[in-house]
Amino acid sequence: MELFDTATVLTRVLTTGVVMSIEKNDRELPGLERLLTKRTGRARAVLVNSRSAAVHSALAGQGIGHGDEIRQRGLGEKDRAFLAWLGVTVREDGPEDATPAFDHIALDAGNLHRLGELAAEATAPALVVDLTGLGFGPAAAVLTDDPALQARAERLKIFGAYDLRTMWTQQEDAADLVPGVQFNYRLSPLVAACARMALGQATRTPASSGAAS
Repeated sequence: MELFDTATVLTRVLTTGVVMSIEKNDRELPGLERLLTKRTGRARAVLVNSRSAAVHSALAGQGIGHGDEIRQRGLGEKDRAFLAWLGVTVREDGPEDATPAFDHIALDAGNLHRLGELAAEATAPALVVDLTGLGFGPAAAVLTDDPALQARAERLKIFGAYDLRTMWTQQEDAADLVPGVQFNYRLSPLVAACARMALGQATRTPASSGAAS
């Protein structure tokens, strides 16, 4: 990304004074959520601060946890180690067309413009999109069409018994969604703003090149 563009985005966010993901008037996180759902064709997005957090959220959103087993091909060493730490057993056998627990895409400058195409090939209930390769810090998202999966994943990423919406009222309206252990998986609006900028630039570039040819 151009340094001028990055500086402009960071200045915009810092000027608002909203640099925490628990602020009610933050606009960067919802903006990135909308862009990701539009580009992937999924109805819902959960933003988190690492690929591991997204993998955890994708599984927890489906009620998969310690002692469970999933059939999943193509996982890297770090993903497998993290799932072993969570107590989830990974098997690679079974039918070739078996639906995995989640699909995963690692975005970088080389494939950023292909997000929609790559997402269209995914068949799992949850799609993990790793944004870390964009160069703005660890960041990822879980995309899904399942409202229950999204709700459970949202509850996993913040300390306390509330999500980012109910924490302001301190009124729990879905106690059955509260996980036994909760993590600080929240994504910074600063990183979200930069990732949003990168996605926007990538989607404009192919169009302009095609028009020129």
